Amino acid sequence: MRIAIIGTGGIGGPLGASFATAGHETWFLARGAHLAAIRTNGLRIEGDRGETLVRPALATDDPAAIGPVDLVLFCVKLWDVESAGAAIRPLIGPGTAVIPLQNGVDAAERLQPILGPEAVLGGVAVVTGSIVAPGVVRQTGTHHRFIYGRLDGAVTAREQRILDAAHDAGIDAVLAPDIQRARWEKFILLCAVGGLCALTRQPLGAMREDPDLAGLYEAVMAEVLAVGRACGVALDEASLEPGRAFLRDVPRGLTPSMLTDLRAGNRLELPWLHGRVVALGAQHGVDVPVTRTIFAALKPYAQGQA
Repeated sequence: MRIAIIGTGGIGGPLGASFATAGHETWFLARGAHLAAIRTNGLRIEGDRGETLVRPALATDDPAAIGPVDLVLFCVKLWDVESAGAAIRPLIGPGTAVIPLQNGVDAAERLQPILGPEAVLGGVAVVTGSIVAPGVVRQTGTHHRFIYGRLDGAVTAREQRILDAAHDAGIDAVLAPDIQRARWEKFILLCAVGGLCALTRQPLGAMREDPDLAGLYEAVMAEVLAVGRACGVALDEASLEPGRAFLRDVPRGLTPSMLTDLRAGNRLELPWLHGRVVALGAQHGVDVPVTRTIFAALKPYAQGQA
């Protein structure tokens, strides 16, 4: 397959490296010093799954230099969805599949008017990592997975080819019959993990060890679940289990990206996470007091700080 990775960071870097080492023509879109390092030294993935070096690596900042591909893994930050979507139009051919792997629950819906409803699938990333130096991505944990599917639930030969290619590359991909449920189950977890860790400036172990914080964790998950059900998503009590299992099993010192960004003074994805829950709750008459408090308390930092 011809594959383009849009955003060669903690998600796109490890997944793209697996496709590349399996022999797929994989292009990495990056910019600045990161792009220069990848072109010169290759893309290095290090961390709990071991080390992979893609060298030489196909890397550019110009989608037009690549042309139409079979698969796009779309891994930019949530505030860049529309601008990056417009920029990658040269990658889209009649059979291209675009899988957004951002946080949140509406990246696919935001991309479809730009790239076309047939091209854009729903997706969920189960990969954790970050850029630690130009050309170097450190993967945390051993999860190496993405979940995807058409928003209408249909399965075509295109979706099956993606599954086969991912498995061939050692990626634990899942073709979901209900991608909406999968997206919301990840969203439930993200809102609890990211919001509470950022609010308290504590790693994930603190959420597990402090009964009061553990109670807030459960409360956030319950609020997001209620909002999702009000939106018509087929969620139930079992939809809370991924969040509970994650908190139970995660290394004590792991910090989610929202806390990492907050500490670095970077922009936060807050408006598309907790802000989205608050807005949808208001729209559907679902009260979300804990999530609303997290949103209000972190709003002063949403645009980053010096």
